[in-house]
Amino acid sequence: MMAFFGLFRRDLLLSLRQGGEVGLVLGFFVLAVLMFPFGVGPEPQLLGRIAAGIIWVAALLAAVLSLDRLFASDHADGSLDLIALSSSPLEVAVLAKVAAHWVTTGLPLTLISPVLAVFVDLDPKAIPVLTLGLLIGTPALSLLGAIAAALTLGARRPGVLVSLLVLPLYLPPLIFGTGAVEATLVAEGARAHLLLLGAVTLFALPLAPLATAAALRQALD
Repeated sequence: MMAFFGLFRRDLLLSLRQGGEVGLVLGFFVLAVLMFPFGVGPEPQLLGRIAAGIIWVAALLAAVLSLDRLFASDHADGSLDLIALSSSPLEVAVLAKVAAHWVTTGLPLTLISPVLAVFVDLDPKAIPVLTLGLLIGTPALSLLGAIAAALTLGARRPGVLVSLLVLPLYLPPLIFGTGAVEATLVAEGARAHLLLLGAVTLFALPLAPLATAAALRQALD
């Protein structure tokens, strides 16, 4: 646990010191959502119908944008080799880095989403469900994204490869997250969709660090 919290604190402080990356992710998220009304028109009825999808897709793309910094900088300066050679299991280190990534990306995206939901005319009664869905689902984005980031470590153009690998994995959170909002709007109840979204995150929580650690060991060999 000391190794986990030590690495988590280190990554968190590095992200806060290099605030430009966090600002880039949030700026992309905000601009991506705000540009949709210009593309599809300002009609409130149309925007309200697709608002949840707009915010979720923008959140997915913003999460992909931030995956490059998960392991690349540590790999470049040799820190990743030291982490892998330490007495702490590599899976614990991966989980700490993923947790720091979520705190600096997924959590801010979740907190800002209610404001953006107003701009795209989402029904106010669905905004709490949207926020709760993002809170449950964004950890899965960081966990699944870590696998893709590890698999593309050292590649010549990792950004493109990460997108190709991770976007199919992001489909379940996207489907269940938007489904929860749609179910709320038609008064069917969002509980089932939120439970499935939580199941995706719980499924990824133990498996993603194992897969990521295995990919990192292969990249470091």
